[in-house]
Amino acid sequence: MTDEYEQNGRRPGSLRAVGVSRSFEGVAALQDVTLELGRGEIVGLIGPNGAGKTTLVNVITGFDTPTSGRIELQERDVTAWPAHRRGRAGLARTFQHGHLFRGLTVRENVEVAALGVGARPREARRRADELLAMLGLATRAERPASVLPHGDERKLGVARALATRPQFVLMDEPAAGLHEAEIPDFVSVVQAVRDDYEAGVLLIDHNVPLIMEVCARVHVLDQGRTLAEGPPDEIRRNLDVTNAYLGGSAAGVEEVPGDA
Repeated sequence: MTDEYEQNGRRPGSLRAVGVSRSFEGVAALQDVTLELGRGEIVGLIGPNGAGKTTLVNVITGFDTPTSGRIELQERDVTAWPAHRRGRAGLARTFQHGHLFRGLTVRENVEVAALGVGARPREARRRADELLAMLGLATRAERPASVLPHGDERKLGVARALATRPQFVLMDEPAAGLHEAEIPDFVSVVQAVRDDYEAGVLLIDHNVPLIMEVCARVHVLDQGRTLAEGPPDEIRRNLDVTNAYLGGSAAGVEEVPGDA
């Protein structure tokens, strides 16, 4: 941990949600949530059903606007920036339900994402080839995106996000639909995003054991509020987290999935 972080409690060049609240017709979906993601780290975001996870991702990435609070990207207040401007500044995300161009091939989907942030056609194709190989989709490159099984759709969403060469990636349930045997390879992909691309990763997923394995820190939401934050071992032992997931049961947190 750097001296600068110790002095001001912030990671230099980080992505931050600061005191974010979001209400829909008077119902609070988020209440005073602060979350920080640094370059080169993986942070998990978990919570029970309706905790506000996807709402927070939407606010951070510019697909929704907070009722109060702000979003900072590398010390810049980007709260008023639309999603596409945040994307060009290095912020990418995946979606729970694809958001793919189903009339294009798998390769073209990745190329379009790269072109959208200013890559030249040859560079866009190179990125597509590299990412499809990394994610095990190279043999499906010329197939229409519309015929992909659910798990491969999630992988393609990750490839599209990485094609923008982001500094921060928010992955919303990227492992949903993957078979258990595919999880170790997916873990390697997430770690490669951190290590090879030097990007910060916010990982939201139902698979809590996956979160606990791959994340350095875990942020827990419950009813729109921050319930706990810390290293995985600390979160596992946190009785408030156990109560939120299991209603006071002594069983482990890792056994129970969450939702948006």
